[in-house]
Amino acid sequence: MPTPVLLEAAINGTTPKSRNPNVPRTPAEVTADALACLEAGATLVHNHTDDPIFDGVTAAHSPEPYIEAWRPVLEKHPDAFLYPTMTGGGPHTTVEQRYGHLPALARAGCLTMGIVDPGSVNIGTFDADGQPSAHDTIYQNSHADVRYMIDTCEALGVPINFSIFDGSFMRSAVAYIRAGRVRQGGIVKIFFGSPFASFGIPATEAALVAYLEMLEGCELPWSVAIPGGDLLASDVAGLALERGGHLRVGLEDYAGPGTPTNVEILERAAKLCGEVGRPVARPHEAAKLMKVPTSSTLRGRA
Repeated sequence: MPTPVLLEAAINGTTPKSRNPNVPRTPAEVTADALACLEAGATLVHNHTDDPIFDGVTAAHSPEPYIEAWRPVLEKHPDAFLYPTMTGGGPHTTVEQRYGHLPALARAGCLTMGIVDPGSVNIGTFDADGQPSAHDTIYQNSHADVRYMIDTCEALGVPINFSIFDGSFMRSAVAYIRAGRVRQGGIVKIFFGSPFASFGIPATEAALVAYLEMLEGCELPWSVAIPGGDLLASDVAGLALERGGHLRVGLEDYAGPGTPTNVEILERAAKLCGEVGRPVARPHEAAKLMKVPTSSTLRGRA
């Protein structure tokens, strides 16, 4: 039987309504959109709130908007995997502050997946002349920060969603997986570069093969995404599905034509899965694929 496909819906990110009026921003909108995405086949949902995360001033990320948005979702879909974002690192904050909303979400019974971004990267776009913009935003995650994230997810008993922005991120994630530190399971998500974003390896077959070589022997599933692009219009989406991978789509990443909804993008993804001959995963299949222990409550242990 073909391996079912895990579909992740990244439903907003920092995308403003001025770019796409369909993007959910308020907690009530996030609730409605998350429910619609889960009904459309997503088993993982990721969202941001309107807290600034890269302003170099905001030290912590509030859990309250997540709790307000997620409680109604988990009441209807208790087996959904929901996970937040976090603020950028730097001298204005500490990892304990940046990551403090995850234990708070666990105490509220709302945390079903943790986020670990195992490295640092320059965040920016390209200027009109093709040069990387003179942008000084660094998404900073030291090795000590990453160890703290791993330790916290282990203590909370939640699976991990690893974000891979370049090869050094992958090496770090793979090292933790091979060391047996990812005991609650999870997924490794590969972000490729796009014409808009000035970070990440271009979305080519050679790049995918290089990442898969690094992942060889790791038991967790992997997915692909293109921030500032259109994953489903790229060759990488089909190649990933043919090689057993999974897909992350949604309005956080989407920079294609028109102003689709998250559900419309998910419908495109499900159609591509069907064309490749792989079904979309159901919730119980998602947990099995991500090696989530059957005894896990999927709500964190605080």
